[in-house]
Amino acid sequence: MDWLIEKDQELLLFLNRLGDSAFDPFWLLMTSKWFWIPFYAILLYLLYKSFPLKKLIFVIILIAIGITISDQLAGIFKYGVGRLRPCHNDLLMAKMRLVTCGGQFGFYSSHSSNSFFLVSFLSILIGEKYRILPYILLFWALLVSYSRIYLGVHFPLDVVYGAAVGFFLGGVFANLAKKIIAKK
Repeated sequence: MDWLIEKDQELLLFLNRLGDSAFDPFWLLMTSKWFWIPFYAILLYLLYKSFPLKKLIFVIILIAIGITISDQLAGIFKYGVGRLRPCHNDLLMAKMRLVTCGGQFGFYSSHSSNSFFLVSFLSILIGEKYRILPYILLFWALLVSYSRIYLGVHFPLDVVYGAAVGFFLGGVFANLAKKIIAKK
């Protein structure tokens, strides 16, 4: 386990040091939930075009429940595992670029989990209708997830684990939605 943690820290330092202060504002935008509101509006429009109103409301409720579960699970893990964020780790702070910092604990990334929840959920639900959508969503989720490493608030394994949890939850909720939507 120590070997894995050491490699995780090395990868964090490598990826974090690739940054430059000129790009910091860009990555701060990428991690901001408010910046993505127009993107979310487009996704909502695509859902609107894909489902009648009653089913659309159901899908939106499932998305809200799924993201809430994804987010709350991340919070439970953060305090349950108690792994310090890189920006709170005294041994790493002197070696890394510090752009911003969050709460004390970082395992696992809720940004990554929530993003990959949407990748999985929407790709399964409407990915066949909008064939390029899964690729756009994947690119977006990777961008958001990498921003967390760039800014020094998450280790790469925090992001990977969050992505896996979000992807799994999104798949579960999308398949549940498909079964319920198929019923009349």
